[in-house]
Amino acid sequence: MAVEQFVSKTLELLQEEREAEIEENRIWQENISLKDLQSKGVCLLKLQISSQSTGLYGRTVVIFEPRKHLGFTSLPSNSFGPGDIVGLYDTGGCTAASQIGTGIVTRVSQTAISVAFDDSNDGLSFDTDGLHNLLKLANDVTYKRMKNALNTLNGYRNGPAANLIDVLFGNSTPSSQTQPNEFKFFNSNLDDSQREAVSFTLSQRELAVIHGPPGTGKTTTVVEIILQAVKQGQKVLCCAPSNVAVDNLVERLAQCKAKVLRLGHPARLLESIQKHSLDAILAQSDSAGIIADIRKDMDKAFVGIKKMRERGDRVNYKREIGELRKELRTREATAIAQILKSADVVLSTNTGACHTGPLKYLPAEHFDWVVIDECAQALESSCWIALLRARKCILAGDYKQLPPTIKSQKAASKGLSLSLMERLIQMYGDSVVRMLTVQYRMNSAIMDWASKEMYQGRLTAHSSVEKHLLKDLPGVACVEETSTPLLLIDTAGCGLSEMEVTEEQSKGNQGEVDIVELHIKALTEAGVKAKDIAVIAPYNLQVDLLRQKLSARHPELEIKSVDGFQGREKEAVVLSLVRSNRKGAVGFLSEDRRINVAVTRARRHIAVVCDTQTVQNHAFLKSLIDHMTQHGEVRTAFEYIQDIAPQNYTRDPKDTKSSSSSTSTKQKVKDQPTSRTKPPQKSSTGSSANENTAGKEKHTKSSLTCLTEEEQKKNRTAEITAQVESFLKDSNQSELQFPSSFNSHDRLLVHQIAEEMGLVHESKGEGKDRCITVARPLESTPAEEPPQEEEEEEEEEEEEDKVQNPQKEQLSQTALDLKSLHLERMKREQQKREENAQQKKQQNIILPAQASKKPKAAKVKSKTKTGACGIAAAAAPDEDFDTLINAVIKAERVCSFLRCKASVLMLGQLCLFCNRQYCLSHHIPEVHGCGDKAKSHARMRISKEGVLYAGSGKKDKTMDPNKKAYLQRKLDSKLKDMSTQRKPKQKENES
Repeated sequence: MAVEQFVSKTLELLQEEREAEIEENRIWQENISLKDLQSKGVCLLKLQISSQSTGLYGRTVVIFEPRKHLGFTSLPSNSFGPGDIVGLYDTGGCTAASQIGTGIVTRVSQTAISVAFDDSNDGLSFDTDGLHNLLKLANDVTYKRMKNALNTLNGYRNGPAANLIDVLFGNSTPSSQTQPNEFKFFNSNLDDSQREAVSFTLSQRELAVIHGPPGTGKTTTVVEIILQAVKQGQKVLCCAPSNVAVDNLVERLAQCKAKVLRLGHPARLLESIQKHSLDAILAQSDSAGIIADIRKDMDKAFVGIKKMRERGDRVNYKREIGELRKELRTREATAIAQILKSADVVLSTNTGACHTGPLKYLPAEHFDWVVIDECAQALESSCWIALLRARKCILAGDYKQLPPTIKSQKAASKGLSLSLMERLIQMYGDSVVRMLTVQYRMNSAIMDWASKEMYQGRLTAHSSVEKHLLKDLPGVACVEETSTPLLLIDTAGCGLSEMEVTEEQSKGNQGEVDIVELHIKALTEAGVKAKDIAVIAPYNLQVDLLRQKLSARHPELEIKSVDGFQGREKEAVVLSLVRSNRKGAVGFLSEDRRINVAVTRARRHIAVVCDTQTVQNHAFLKSLIDHMTQHGEVRTAFEYIQDIAPQNYTRDPKDTKSSSSSTSTKQKVKDQPTSRTKPPQKSSTGSSANENTAGKEKHTKSSLTCLTEEEQKKNRTAEITAQVESFLKDSNQSELQFPSSFNSHDRLLVHQIAEEMGLVHESKGEGKDRCITVARPLESTPAEEPPQEEEEEEEEEEEEDKVQNPQKEQLSQTALDLKSLHLERMKREQQKREENAQQKKQQNIILPAQASKKPKAAKVKSKTKTGACGIAAAAAPDEDFDTLINAVIKAERVCSFLRCKASVLMLGQLCLFCNRQYCLSHHIPEVHGCGDKAKSHARMRISKEGVLYAGSGKKDKTMDPNKKAYLQRKLDSKLKDMSTQRKPKQKENES
């Protein structure tokens, strides 16, 4: 690739990205009110100045705080951070006309924000009594630095990086030293892959790439490489795209007693490494006293300007400040150059290594090596800011994790998102890359999925972490949640659909928030500390919902988006995938690297809350679900939220394509409705059956995905048949009792097998305690059929189970011929009806008087009539068709309730559940016997639509109490502001 072509293309893409960011800010300023901008966290309104002082390089640092005299003690929640570019405005608004100047945020706390303003502004004497607004601006400093670096690259001819540039653009191939130097490792605990990476890096002349998957000790390897370079007398410039990554390297190098210097404002650094900052070292230098005196004189001059009212006096003070600033620059430059030259390793962010910063005091050939950590997260143009300073570069990172954040999708698609590390790997392959393969973070069950899907299966878990679990932590109890590394909580079929706020582009899922809360509660009650748990959600709206729900109860719990956890790790991670819709849309969850980052943050436990029906439409997400189903524990959301929807709630048939995991979990809940940990009870007569059944249920969860449906059907039938046959062979056993954990389908199967073998089979108990007992037939009586009422109950339970689990019917079609069984049952019922009809006909002939007195004696047991057709069939002879039609017409005109003869010809109500006509006195479902069906239907309707029936009301749109209180505080604040701005009317002077 030609350098000129790369530079021109990249500059064009950077301009597109810059324009996209400016356009976004413009839309915000033009179309969104200032209060809405403040609620979004990008604006702070009506701040007062508490103090101002002189900072490093002559900048003026101004501290802003809320109006404490009005009761405002803390700043509103915001997204301001050190390094952000902000605009300072007066209270007239946030327009170009009202802008006072721009500055850089140096420190943010809950009560104040510090902003550094460049001395090029003459507006250094701010009105301390006035109010100001701060608005976050597009960071043009970063773009200017990258643009300058690219222009320098385009005209680069002779310099330390000349050979390196040729290698990085493919004009020459990377070379290595013929005889590598002998060296001894500083860290004796490095594994083989780390040692190989260090040796390879030291032997290369221009380029080495260290590919470090999550938890493989990439930082440890980079620190060893830097120490070896320093030992050889090399000067190293170490950079990273973020302050956190740079600070991490500073901490590790400082522990090894290396001479390190951290560039950047101390407010942007971790407190533990501020002593290594340029500010701190400068304060301890020989010139520190003189520099401090000059700054004091400048501060006095600032105070003098405020007190002087005459213009001439102010001009004198400004002239004095200019002279003091010039002397300050000269002395600081001398001191900074001396400090930089004495350091072995200089560390900064990529953009902090620009030629306009402190490095301008060093000669161009000062550095020998440039090390760029987390290179895969940085724009390539930002890397060139540092790369032009040395003859050799070492790139470390993982291009299988999140790429740099880019606002312009058009620019990203054209190649702006392609990092330097990924481009070089595509160009040279494994010849310049060494991959770290032993990871020291994750349990092997968590690691295996990422290794297989992202890293060609090359990762192995170190023995110290291979089997570690949450229960191994001190003070943590051994419960289900702490004993499994993988937990999948499936919300499929539970009605927990995603929510979408019209004003926001983000998405949320309140049902998943509730489940996450219950799982966090289970972990903390087991002894897991909240600071060891991370809650990750891909959408900002879901992050906000989770924080509202959990932050007050668990202040140390970290709840962030995937981007916020890059480079981090926690003992336990709870991941909410949010998406649950009928279309199967997963949005930007389809970005594989984002999911890879989220899952690999966990050390001992990962819990994924998701709708498998939705997320399995994407192949990469499906691989994660399949892995967790096969190697972890799977639960359904019904185990956490029992009343979220009726038990027979399901989606439309066209939408219901359940996975094997959801089938198995629903089966598990049906079998064990009372507790997740309570084992099935064993009876004295059927202990072997219980053991076999428990073993079968435990085996089903792990092997359901491997067995075909045909094998499952045959196995289940064979198991029950084998149990019954072993019972027949054992003469000492009088009866065989199957456990109550059997579902309705299994019980129906037992009935059929016992019927075929001529055994007595009887159902005992009700509901969850129902079980089946099989016994040998008595010699005096043949084997009896199960009572008709029990058989009907079994059939009803089977139908109910089909509604809950649509796949169960498919799983049993081959093994059990339900159609034959149904026809046989209908045949028996038809015979009984014919016998009843004959008996009734005989009674009508022999005893007409008695029949006229008790016309309904045969139907006393039934609660309601059998319908118009049933009445007509009983009232009319089979051969008289006209009489049958008349009877039907007559029956349709009368209320279907028992013993009610009210006419429904003019006033009547059709029941939606039994499809019969009732009078207005008996049309309510609870009156005529359809109460359970009506209750189930109403619960399903409410869970779906929020209303019971058309016109009965609207969805609950009551405001959240926390939000209501927040709005009330905002209203009170607004009223207070208006009251202070209201000026009293001046009384007219009486003439």
